[in-house]
Amino acid sequence: MTSGDPAAALNACRWLSAHGSSCAEVFGFATGVANVWLVTRESLWCWPLGVLNAVFYMIVFARTGLYSDTGLQGVYFTLSLYGWWHWWRGGAQAAAVLVTRTPLRLRARLAGVVLVTWVVLAVITSRIPGAALPWLDAILVAVSLVAQWMMTRKLLENWLLWIGVDVVYIGLFISRGLPLTALLYTVFLGLAMLGYVQWRRSARAHETLA
Repeated sequence: MTSGDPAAALNACRWLSAHGSSCAEVFGFATGVANVWLVTRESLWCWPLGVLNAVFYMIVFARTGLYSDTGLQGVYFTLSLYGWWHWWRGGAQAAAVLVTRTPLRLRARLAGVVLVTWVVLAVITSRIPGAALPWLDAILVAVSLVAQWMMTRKLLENWLLWIGVDVVYIGLFISRGLPLTALLYTVFLGLAMLGYVQWRRSARAHETLA
């Protein structure tokens, strides 16, 4: 395929579609891996890639009936913009945003957010024709939403939520005929483990210096 050739690019996308994938899924895979790897490195540039990744996967999930996940990508888009601004602007007194542990009171509040979001999304999406596994899809979305917000605030335990979510998503995407996305979430699983280790070291370093 010649670089920059629209016809060749279109043919490549058609070939991917005929073989159970799509250009949106391929671009989502690439931007997703780069995004999460940069998050593990606490790099500000993870967020613009997160914006692109949300757009690509909004298309992918809408095509496969995972409507809660489609809506989640819209939230990811917004949270990526927020995370970009928050990490760039800094925390209190415009200081660098540091990795911290999630307070117990906040954990309880976030658990409540997960529960309410899960039920509301499941009830809504279960009424949409063609919705796939609405209750499972909704709980994964609810946990992912909270984990993404925690990530924007550099709360260490976001990685533990991602590890649990990624394990379930791998099986879900295989069952929905999205093998490339299942592979992506396998990579995400490894990166989430790496992210937890690296962010925990960062949190300990800040606690030692405090």
